[in-house]
Amino acid sequence: MTHKRNLTAEERRELTVDAVIDLSAQDDPANITTGSIAKHMGVTQGALFRHFPSKDAIWEAVISRVAERVMKRLDKAAASANNPLAALEAMFHGHITFIVEHPGVPRLMMGQLQHARPTPARRMVRSLLFLYRERIERLLVEAQEAGELRRELNIEAAATQFIGTIQGLVMQSLIIGNMSHMAEQAEGAFLLYCHGIQQERGAHS
Repeated sequence: MTHKRNLTAEERRELTVDAVIDLSAQDDPANITTGSIAKHMGVTQGALFRHFPSKDAIWEAVISRVAERVMKRLDKAAASANNPLAALEAMFHGHITFIVEHPGVPRLMMGQLQHARPTPARRMVRSLLFLYRERIERLLVEAQEAGELRRELNIEAAATQFIGTIQGLVMQSLIIGNMSHMAEQAEGAFLLYCHGIQQERGAHS
């Protein structure tokens, strides 16, 4: 088709990233081949390798774009809040919404973390998770200093629980085969999380 020939190299790389994310929502990422990517896009494998030197380079680009997109979404969500705890809630729901919109992302991430060799993509996933956790801990500290959270709260444990709550919703949704289930359960899950970390009303800071 004519519009495909008119795409820039960057646009073609972006389409490749989207194709891998789409395929990951349908199948185990370990089963995705350059052939299946090319077929999904309606191009030849040769066309793929004009923009990526290897399959590893494709995965690296995918993880890079996913990291960029998710952090941009979460930063925007947090920026709209008027206090640290509200920012945490906005990030929580922003993350859930992102996963519902892109159900292949959790499989992509887990697939890379389970990779037997230390690929660039695997290192990027680990860096993303570290950055994500760092931002959660920072907001928790700010919320604690603002008197919104219990003074004795273990920030590291609270960050772990925040991430674990999202992961639990992902797992439940994968088990029942309906990623929209996450959105339905998100509000209740976050309220339960808050119940364990918030300063009791009337308590002295």
